[in-house]
Amino acid sequence: MKSLTSITAIAAAFVATASAHAADVIPENQIVRNVVLVHGAFADGAGWKSVYENLTKRGYRVSIVQNPLTSLEDDVAATKRVLDGQDGPTILVGHSWGGTVITEAGIDPKVAGLVYVSALSPDAGETTAQQYEGFAPATEFVLDITKDGYGYVNRDKFKAGFAHDVSDQDVAFMRDSQVPINMSAFATKLKNAAWHSKPSWAVIATEDKAFDQAMLIHMAERINAKITKVSASHALFMTQPEVVSDTIDQAAKTVSTKQK
Repeated sequence: MKSLTSITAIAAAFVATASAHAADVIPENQIVRNVVLVHGAFADGAGWKSVYENLTKRGYRVSIVQNPLTSLEDDVAATKRVLDGQDGPTILVGHSWGGTVITEAGIDPKVAGLVYVSALSPDAGETTAQQYEGFAPATEFVLDITKDGYGYVNRDKFKAGFAHDVSDQDVAFMRDSQVPINMSAFATKLKNAAWHSKPSWAVIATEDKAFDQAMLIHMAERINAKITKVSASHALFMTQPEVVSDTIDQAAKTVSTKQK
């Protein structure tokens, strides 16, 4: 009897789990099925792996931009090349510096919505650097600048400033595989701000040491984004893939409903 009861319980749990997974798969008639992910400075597209896997399991077609981080123009061009390859309306997602990139590139007609993941969101005519004005400095997020003007996160401060909730082993790899950014990109004025015409969502890491929390909230509120907060470091695109994926899914479903 105990064995039969156990088998029945296991079977019920399996059915419930299968039903939950089935519910996560996007409906065949959903209009927005494409997602493009844009990484920020000091990282590359590989950091999106868990978000990629989460979204593809739901049925989304996910593409990842590899920013050269040599200039805003070059990163926008890299993003537009990926957008050109989309077969329909797309949710464009940016982390950190990637928020500046999607703000400029998001005017592309294929972009149906924007998701900012602890990300910057300047207005047209503004620079990225201006977004920091009036807010507390990120004292734990320390940059080292090379002679030719490229920035790295200080090795000794990397874990505390960028990814305190990531394992030491993974932090070491992230630290030693950094992609530096041309610091002059932060002084480039944007020509466009897609958030004026595209609906926006924002995921804010409440333990982010790269930005003042007031700055993140100010930027998200200014663009009228639907805000989700999560306890995480600046590396939330890696450590909170479920929350980030749920927000992207919500954006895609919301925009799909409005386009019907």
